[in-house]
Amino acid sequence: MAKEKKRKVKKGGFTEIAFRFSRSKTAMIGFVLLVLIVLVAVFADLIVPYDKVLEQNSSNLMATPSKDHWFGTDPLGRDLFARVVHGSRVSIAVGLLTTIVAMVVGGLFGIIAAYYGGRVDMWIMRIVDIFTCIPGILLSITIVATLGPNFINLVLAMVVTSIPGTIRFIRGVVMGVTENDYVEAAKSYGANDMRIMLKYIMPNAMGTIIVDTTMTVAGCILSASGLSYLGLGIQPPSPEWGAMLSDTKQYLRTSPHLLIFPGLAIILTAFSINLVGDGLRDALDPKLRD
Repeated sequence: MAKEKKRKVKKGGFTEIAFRFSRSKTAMIGFVLLVLIVLVAVFADLIVPYDKVLEQNSSNLMATPSKDHWFGTDPLGRDLFARVVHGSRVSIAVGLLTTIVAMVVGGLFGIIAAYYGGRVDMWIMRIVDIFTCIPGILLSITIVATLGPNFINLVLAMVVTSIPGTIRFIRGVVMGVTENDYVEAAKSYGANDMRIMLKYIMPNAMGTIIVDTTMTVAGCILSASGLSYLGLGIQPPSPEWGAMLSDTKQYLRTSPHLLIFPGLAIILTAFSINLVGDGLRDALDPKLRD
């Protein structure tokens, strides 16, 4: 039966990739978990009103989980479940926005460096080397501390630190693609550079880039949480998982639930994205195809 099912799957394209991805149990677990987290972020207002995020109750401070407050309450009496649910919007938004901007900007310079080579490649990569000499977390802290902690500056700092690595990665991927015969054939019949890059190079490099992009989202979410933990990310009263850990770290022994739930949210989100990334890598890897 398994062999008959395999024959029905069309080789190549989205159908084969989806089939290979669905065969991985870990990838499907990660996919289901990630879909649930995204749905929570999208429908946060329907799950619990935003008013609950800011509503304080001085008579119910640091309450343990109960039927009225599923995750308990924080030191200000705010519902922890509401803050974790609405905090998912901030963390996922930061991760996605940072990754998209970094991939667009870094991808552009990476393709240009790999395609043209020579002096163009040298100048782009020397600038990249300058930025990579500075630890990413230190550069992010410097940018946010200079511009001020808020959502826009947090994303900007993470984009700046992500672009150099993105350029280096995409340059390496594209250099492997540009050596193929179909690229040389396109050049020989007079196709312009933009057409070659968009029609012949990008589609053949996209699989590897998608996998790296998926992994980058998880890294950006962790980095954003780390900066917020240091007080350089999203500022109160807006809910953010890293900031929630920072605000309650002194209660680790007396009220551990204040750190457990935001911490689990960060771990499960990063874990699910990494599982999906691993599944995509296996599904898109030509060496693993039958």
